[in-house]
Amino acid sequence: MDMIANFLTVLLTMLRDILPIAAILFGFQVFLLRRRIKNPKRIAMGMVFVLLGLTLFLEGLQMALFPMGRLMAEQLTGPEFIHAQQSLSTAPVHWQDYLWVLAFTLAIVFATTLAEPALLAVALKAKQVSGGTITVLGLRLAVAVGASLGVALGVFRIITGTPLHWFIIGGYLAVIIQTAFAPKFIISLAYDSGGVTTSTVTVPVVAALGLGLAESIPGRSPLIDGFGLIAFAALFPIITVMGYAMLVKWKSRLSKFHNTQENL
Repeated sequence: MDMIANFLTVLLTMLRDILPIAAILFGFQVFLLRRRIKNPKRIAMGMVFVLLGLTLFLEGLQMALFPMGRLMAEQLTGPEFIHAQQSLSTAPVHWQDYLWVLAFTLAIVFATTLAEPALLAVALKAKQVSGGTITVLGLRLAVAVGASLGVALGVFRIITGTPLHWFIIGGYLAVIIQTAFAPKFIISLAYDSGGVTTSTVTVPVVAALGLGLAESIPGRSPLIDGFGLIAFAALFPIITVMGYAMLVKWKSRLSKFHNTQENL
């Protein structure tokens, strides 16, 4: 009964959030554009699917992903797992004790980023407009590598207690420098690639992991240290995508140079 009650509560909340969006879309269509809505039954059914899908998604987060993220963080930071000589509540925190946490972070964020539907959509469009210069797999791998490295660095920050702003400032300085040297065709795409990582699959897992770590590591606050990983997930793909484009450009120039040398 509690599960049904929670589902109905989330359903009503999502209905309240979706109704203004539907009102704006239909209002502009009918009153401003004065155009007839095509396939109203199909659109209505689609809205129902959106409502049910978002409700089930949010319920799934609360029932599975958030608890699982916290559980994994607790188990990976437990003294019985990392073979601590004394209780972590009294022992100083050394980041080397949490290498398995970093390895888990790299693996799970890489996998969740590759599974992002938004990233796949952007990669397909990028391949289409670039004439195949940017491959779907290459872009997805570049974004996944950037997101996993970024979140792993964010986990390192939580473990060591280093202030968040130093990492963010350093990251954006690197982005600014890269922007001056990266091919122009990749800059806008790289900035968009950072945004698509903060979507339906990656965000719940990363948020749960950050909160779980902050709750498990002594001296860390979930409010202060538990958040901020999503900023890393959005920032570092920009760096890796521009780096990927610069590498492709360098390989193209090197290939042309070798062809010229052979012709001579």
